[in-house]
Amino acid sequence: MRLRTALCSVVSTLSALALLSACGSGSTTSPSASDTPLVGVDYPRSDTDFWNSYIKYTPQYAKELGLDLKTTNSQNDVAKLTANAQTFISQGVKGLAMAPQDTAAIAPTLAQLEAKKIPVVTVDTRPDTGKVFMVVRADNRAYGEKACQYLGTKLGGKGKVVMLQGDLSSINGRDRTEAFNDCMKKNYPDIKVFGEATNWDGAVAAQKLQTRLTQHPDIKGVYMQSSFALSGTLQVLKQRGLLVDPKDKKHVFVVSNDGIPEELKSIAEGKIDATVSQPADLYAKYALYYLKAAIDGKTFKPGKTDHDSTIIQVRDGLLEDQLSAPLVTADGGTYGGVPSVKSDDKSLWGNNLG
Repeated sequence: MRLRTALCSVVSTLSALALLSACGSGSTTSPSASDTPLVGVDYPRSDTDFWNSYIKYTPQYAKELGLDLKTTNSQNDVAKLTANAQTFISQGVKGLAMAPQDTAAIAPTLAQLEAKKIPVVTVDTRPDTGKVFMVVRADNRAYGEKACQYLGTKLGGKGKVVMLQGDLSSINGRDRTEAFNDCMKKNYPDIKVFGEATNWDGAVAAQKLQTRLTQHPDIKGVYMQSSFALSGTLQVLKQRGLLVDPKDKKHVFVVSNDGIPEELKSIAEGKIDATVSQPADLYAKYALYYLKAAIDGKTFKPGKTDHDSTIIQVRDGLLEDQLSAPLVTADGGTYGGVPSVKSDDKSLWGNNLG
């Protein structure tokens, strides 16, 4: 009787060990829910080619990084972004990426997420106050400087240009505006700049450009702070007989920011002259990369990265990964000391959308 009991005990023990072994080996090939953390991404808008490209890239990189993804769209409305953040909290996200267009009003939401220990990565924009794990954007002051150097060179340091500004409640609008103005004053003091606030609205931009051209028909340059103004600008120039070959004396030199396929095509066709390629693909990739890093407990310091960018410390406790954003032109030349790449360069994300 004792032998039978002992044998039963041995068999039970071996069975339990086999079961545990099977469970253990299975976990290495079939990740549990904890191995695929849930993260949220709020898309700021879906009415521009740039942000639609970002939206397209996001699920692709979430899958590559092994992240479960929830998304919302705040439609350029900070109140909706705040509500979307509440939804993400209720869904139990472990991290959140957002691109607040009003960089001041987002502070209370960031404070709430910090209190709940939900790391945040902001994309394209940087909050005026508050803490986030990482800011993923390009050097927006460099956008303004590159546009200035290009137009200053093409206009020979003289003439009039219109700057179609974004929203000055956004750090991006302020950075691009201040840098463009500072560069013009320093390097091209004989160029008159007409700044026009547009709130990233294409219809407003077109109307204000039309008004300025009526008042000053000798305007020879336009700086659009984003591709939101592309269609309207081309329409206005066409209506006024100014959408002509760059070699024509009536040509108005146009510089944009974004690097969407339509801009690259327009450069090749001579309709516009340059853009700064803002990396929609890398915004999606590194927003999710840093969210995963935050969830994994990793930390970062200022300095060069392994992906051709530089992390800077903006203020105490706030780091920003400034991704590469090259000037793009038809000839790939250098303007005011700023090198450019040709519009058909295959390294540009705008030439690689399938």
